[in-house]
Amino acid sequence: MDTVYFLIQQMMLFSIPLLIVALGGMFSERSGVVNIALEGIMVMGAFCSIFFINRMQNVLSGNLLLILAILVAAVSGMVFSLLHAYAAINMRADQTISGTALNMIAPAFAIYMARSLQANGVQQIPFNNTFRIKSVPLLGDIPVIGPLFFQNTYITTYLGVIILLISAFVLYRTKFGLRLRACGEHPQAADSVGVNVYRIRYAGVAISGALGGLGGLVFVVPTSTNFNATVAGYGFLALAVLIFGQWKPMRILFAAFFFGLMKTIAASYSGLSFLKNLPIPSNVYKMIPYIATLIVLAFTSKNSQAPRASGVPYDKGSR
Repeated sequence: MDTVYFLIQQMMLFSIPLLIVALGGMFSERSGVVNIALEGIMVMGAFCSIFFINRMQNVLSGNLLLILAILVAAVSGMVFSLLHAYAAINMRADQTISGTALNMIAPAFAIYMARSLQANGVQQIPFNNTFRIKSVPLLGDIPVIGPLFFQNTYITTYLGVIILLISAFVLYRTKFGLRLRACGEHPQAADSVGVNVYRIRYAGVAISGALGGLGGLVFVVPTSTNFNATVAGYGFLALAVLIFGQWKPMRILFAAFFFGLMKTIAASYSGLSFLKNLPIPSNVYKMIPYIATLIVLAFTSKNSQAPRASGVPYDKGSR
């Protein structure tokens, strides 16, 4: 039973950042803007928030510091994503090239700034992990459920669930969600009834940036005690989760759990006796999430139903 607890807890730590970032990508693509810059946005959000923690950890600690860092990550990711929004919406640039450029800029910027701002000139930004919740009061004592979901956890896990519920509600139960989906399917029709397509698309990319930046922090905090200008390809895995999840919140949740399980096996195989004793090289285990991504996309991408106007720059004068 301890092995089951361990696997599920680890899977949650890996799945939640994938869920948050994929939901961010969903808002952008549902508005009509392809956002493959999720990797770069994650790096930027992680850099700004971890650097904030590094500078403030002598003054604050625990979940108050983490909550402030969450705000820093969301704002920095949002601001960085506006570069992509401006290129894709105002300049009508190729959205794949724009996203790729941000993916290349972000780690280089993080390394340069880390070396410039730290006295020792190194690119790693260390921090003290004082955020783990050993046991949630009352809930942690519930048999079976308590050890699974309310012990040795982080508030970011519950934040991910909250974001999922809010995203589903906003997308399908609000006027903004209806307009967002309309702009991603038929922007000319949305414009004909008075919807400002440019504004809605900016909002979609901004939400995507906020969630992407937050996802960078949520990925780094439970898995490391320093940030080294990388999120291990999680932004690209989140894109796979988004496609596998068919741009729908609940499907994205199940896709995130699947890829989270694959990542758990890759990262924790040495702690699982039934896997450790198999005559399989360690590098094979490390490749499992990416092999699973290729296999899943090979079998599902043909039937993927992306928003019809996603990736197509909107020209108000065309019909």
